[in-house]
Amino acid sequence: MLRIEKLYKKYNRKGNALDGLDMKVEKGDLYGFVGPNGAGKTTTLRIITGLLRPDAGEIWLDGQKTTKDMKLQKSRIGFVPDFFGLYENLTVMEYLEFFAASYGIFQKAGTVRSYEVLELVNLRGMEDVFVDEMSRGMQQKLCLARALLNHPRLLVLDEPNSGLDPRTRKEFQLLLQQLQKEGYTILISSHILSELSDICTSIGIINQGRMVLQGKIDHIMLSIDSSNPLRITVLNKVEQAVRLIRSNPLVERISVEENKIAAWFSGSREEEARLLKSLVEAGILVVAFAREQNSLESLFFHLTGGTQEGEEHELESGL
Repeated sequence: MLRIEKLYKKYNRKGNALDGLDMKVEKGDLYGFVGPNGAGKTTTLRIITGLLRPDAGEIWLDGQKTTKDMKLQKSRIGFVPDFFGLYENLTVMEYLEFFAASYGIFQKAGTVRSYEVLELVNLRGMEDVFVDEMSRGMQQKLCLARALLNHPRLLVLDEPNSGLDPRTRKEFQLLLQQLQKEGYTILISSHILSELSDICTSIGIINQGRMVLQGKIDHIMLSIDSSNPLRITVLNKVEQAVRLIRSNPLVERISVEENKIAAWFSGSREEEARLLKSLVEAGILVVAFAREQNSLESLFFHLTGGTQEGEEHELESGL
């Protein structure tokens, strides 16, 4: 869907905002784009959406090079910025019909499409409400509806949950997941890492203008969790459980504290399941069996705080 190669952008004499950025978003992805302040996230999104020209590099959207065709680039992308500008004395329907016309969707077709996107973002019934009287959360949903008017190939959101309360943020997450299920490809930038790990199918971490890691989020988390121990709690036959676990060739070492066992296990998810099955078949009552997990936050701080400049990690099974 979206492919970026060797993207560069320099601002004055302050150095490169983007320093050879590579990025790939597959069709149907809900792709989380994260990085510390000043890493180049907003610059990247502005270039992707055609609001800014790169100094060098190439962008492909749906297999077509768009770097030199800003009109084509803008026509295929829906953009939700981090701040919704106020539109006084415009109702929700007037606002959408205005933007529909700017996309070349006029009169009745514009009205029909406006109703369709209001349905998509759960704002039906709000057609006659004035935009500047809406809550921050509703305005953000309306901004999303506006971005959907032109049936975009790619939906780009820059910190869409900024300033929203927890309940509204959750509603917005569910809305994005529903749009992804309906076939939209979504690229979202956010600093709320725990939320991205809950909803995204893929992730990209940028630091100092370069991509330091990208891939399918399940593959990434499995990769970093695989070095962590299995935490197993049993209610009976502790010694037998220890002997059985220790005898598994994929167990490197174990530690035991009362009925809690930590096993450094190098096997796959399927092999974990077989180990659990062997414990249950031996009559051992297992009440907890899970790999100790790292968080996306810990991975983020590790990569953006300790990675040498120029070092890039990309999972072979990822993007």
